[in-house]
Amino acid sequence: MMMDTGGGIWSILTIVGPLLLIAVLAWVVMSNRRSRSAEQRTEQATRANYERQERADKASEVH
Repeated sequence: MMMDTGGGIWSILTIVGPLLLIAVLAWVVMSNRRSRSAEQRTEQATRANYERQERADKASEVH
């Protein structure tokens, strides 16, 4: 006797698929939260570099 398992596999995929999608979305959200502090450090360093360059440009204009 052969059993048709096509419906059973489809049922499992219908349950596992959305769970996998939720897990991936949760991971993406969590990884973005951790990178905000790095983004703030980058923004601060960029502002400092612009200020340093502006001071250098003003100093070179005077001479």
